[in-house]
Amino acid sequence: MKFLSLFFLALAGVAFAHDGGMGGMDMIKSYSILGAMIGLGIAAFGGAIGMGNAAAATITGTARNPGVGGKLLTTMFVAMAMIEAQVIYTLVFAIIAIYSNPFLS
Repeated sequence: MKFLSLFFLALAGVAFAHDGGMGGMDMIKSYSILGAMIGLGIAAFGGAIGMGNAAAATITGTARNPGVGGKLLTTMFVAMAMIEAQVIYTLVFAIIAIYSNPFLS
């Protein structure tokens, strides 16, 4: 995990490098954007895995007992809405981190 975090810090330095010196505000904004995008990517990846597991469990349950397929489908849709809500919360947090950063005032 330490290697991964150091890799992203090194990547940020290369990605946001330019000829002139990078001021403090530019550095804060650059890392805010990088952190928001990494967080959103991790949240989307986790949400996709969770939705896939929920769908697989619903299909398996319906295959074992077709009589409860409707109830399982309803429960699956509620679970998927809860999973997707977490990704949307991360998106809102990322937008706040980029556009309403208190360190840039």
